[in-house]
Amino acid sequence: MTVRLFYEDSHMTEFEARVELCIKKGEHFEVVLDRTAFFPEGGGQYADTGFLGDIQVTDVQERDGVIYHITGESLKEGQDVTGKIDWELRFMKMQQHTGEHIVSGLVHSRFGWNNVGFHLGNEDSTMDFDGEITKEQLREIENAANGAVVKNLEILTTYPTDKELKTLEYRSKIEIEGQVRIVTIPGYDACACCAPHAKRTGEVGLIKLTNIQRYKGGVRVTMLCGFRALADYNDKEEQVKNISAMLCAKEGEVFRAAEHLKEDKNRLKAQLADTRRKLLEYRAGEVPAEEGFVCLFEEDLEGDEPRLLMNQVLAKGKSGCAVFAKKGDTGFRYVIGGRNMDVRPLAKGLNEQFRGRGGGKREMVQGSLSGTEDKIRAWVQKKTEETDNE
Repeated sequence: MTVRLFYEDSHMTEFEARVELCIKKGEHFEVVLDRTAFFPEGGGQYADTGFLGDIQVTDVQERDGVIYHITGESLKEGQDVTGKIDWELRFMKMQQHTGEHIVSGLVHSRFGWNNVGFHLGNEDSTMDFDGEITKEQLREIENAANGAVVKNLEILTTYPTDKELKTLEYRSKIEIEGQVRIVTIPGYDACACCAPHAKRTGEVGLIKLTNIQRYKGGVRVTMLCGFRALADYNDKEEQVKNISAMLCAKEGEVFRAAEHLKEDKNRLKAQLADTRRKLLEYRAGEVPAEEGFVCLFEEDLEGDEPRLLMNQVLAKGKSGCAVFAKKGDTGFRYVIGGRNMDVRPLAKGLNEQFRGRGGGKREMVQGSLSGTEDKIRAWVQKKTEETDNE
């Protein structure tokens, strides 16, 4: 079995090894070394990347106790090679994973909830707990977790015997076969885990719990640690500065300024709706008195305004009204209503003639179709005249 150097020193960035096996698998190669500092995917943490000599390692997987380094080129079996891991990526992952241990340990000790799922993603990390946590309680956990960081505690790794395990209290997400590895943060957590961690809690840096939501009977907590938390702070700081400048408000007052802006928007929106309603009334009043069935084509109607205009026309005593609102270059939304007539046959004929779709009740139908104003108007006029003559 490959010697796991990442357990001997989680901060090892470079090592020497011998290539024991190189297998071509599809478009890539799987390389087995006698020793490695590359951590394979596992425990909710994705694999390390880096180089073996000049050849890039894009993934690392473990199967049946064997660690396979995924490369795009082959290496000669028996050759010695220098391995270099992407330290920036490794350290970021250790910050997140160690932060998860601190937070999960606090949640378990204070509320008794278990971490039943951990995912270290490309942008953030999530922890799933099997019980409820309020936003106020989450803020308390966050403060306590950062207290653990400030203490700069040494993180201990032990390999207890089966007999010793029976006397230990520790968290474990799954049943473990073989030697159990226990990661302990004194006073905060003890957990069976296979991944590399920071050497001291101070390396984790800031722990920020950014979101909480209900999930499968418990909650899912989103977390950022260390440089990820710093990057998130920098991004949000920049956004607040930009919003502050846009609203001409102090950075600490942007929320209130945004509230004022929303209130102004709602007031103006209500005024605009009232003005457009009056315009619809005026438009309905322009319909010639001699028209029985009215056919209108409009270009600037929005939302429910075609129906409102139709109702305004019917309120003038017309027998029926069809309103066609412009949609794209050759399309129209339509609404057709009648006072004492079934408008469904008219809509059915329109849909068949002009590749339309829609429907409704006896007194009103809605839909959309394609065609020119002249042809649609002529067709509607002909059909309504035929109906009047029956």
